[in-house]
Amino acid sequence: MKKHDKNVTYVTEFILIGFPSPWEAEILLFLVFLLILVATMLGNIIIIVLISVDYRLQSPMYLFLCNLSVIEILMTLTVVPKMMQNFLLERKNISFYGCLTQSYFYFLFGTSEYVLLAMMSYDRYVAICFPLHYSTIMNEKVCINLVVGSWLIGFFSILVPTVMKLGLPYCGPNVINHFFCDSAPLLHLACTDIRLVEFIDFLVSLPVILGSLVLTLISYFYILNTILHIPSATGRQKAFSTCASHFTVVTIGYGTSVFIYVRPSQASSMNLNKIASLFTTAVTPMLNPIIFTYRNQIVQEVFKDSVKKYLGTAKQAG
Repeated sequence: MKKHDKNVTYVTEFILIGFPSPWEAEILLFLVFLLILVATMLGNIIIIVLISVDYRLQSPMYLFLCNLSVIEILMTLTVVPKMMQNFLLERKNISFYGCLTQSYFYFLFGTSEYVLLAMMSYDRYVAICFPLHYSTIMNEKVCINLVVGSWLIGFFSILVPTVMKLGLPYCGPNVINHFFCDSAPLLHLACTDIRLVEFIDFLVSLPVILGSLVLTLISYFYILNTILHIPSATGRQKAFSTCASHFTVVTIGYGTSVFIYVRPSQASSMNLNKIASLFTTAVTPMLNPIIFTYRNQIVQEVFKDSVKKYLGTAKQAG
């Protein structure tokens, strides 16, 4: 559908190409992403519930992890259900305002996540480099301010580029070569000079992604230096284990995002971007709960105790 204004025709919806496939393949993809969606929701909800109800997980590290799980759930729900719906539809459309809304919230949650990951690295830095002062430095007020700050940075940093995209004229074509309303393919449908908006997008991505990455690398430089000076092998192994999961998530997350977004022009490798975007929108939100709990003995103990308690309660009720 299009609307007319003074001899100019503007699109009112976009078509998401996604992953063009035969009908049978799209049904298979729908089932695969349904399993991914269920696993993502279940894994992150379990993390949130365990951290919320058990006193053993009432510490800054787990407060950050809880918020990370909230972000992962919201990011997944922003993109994956619409993608799954389009697997089942012949006409894979999304409204103009629905597209801009999806784009805004995707980048809001993505930006907040990377800022939060940087703050989690700072938390690990304080815990390992200043263990005796940890409770004083990372007190409740500081932790809450850091979490709120991550959301505020995401909200305000994405607001200006989104408003600029909203003000651009889109006269057609209206086909987006992606499975969601990513910034680059959307911008290249505007029937005007987009260099300024692209540059603003680049300027926003640069400090958020690379800035938070630099802060993370600095934290890990001091963490590694401290760990290497720990005299006992057991102490070094224990210190490494507290950082391994976070470092894994950081490596996957920053690696894909730097590849996708921190470039002045992204139109030439859109198909590669689609594959890489699957990691940030579907795969990593599913894997992160597993990564953070795989070697975390406390979380595993809390989970086992919770299951035993639930089974015991169910048995008594039965």
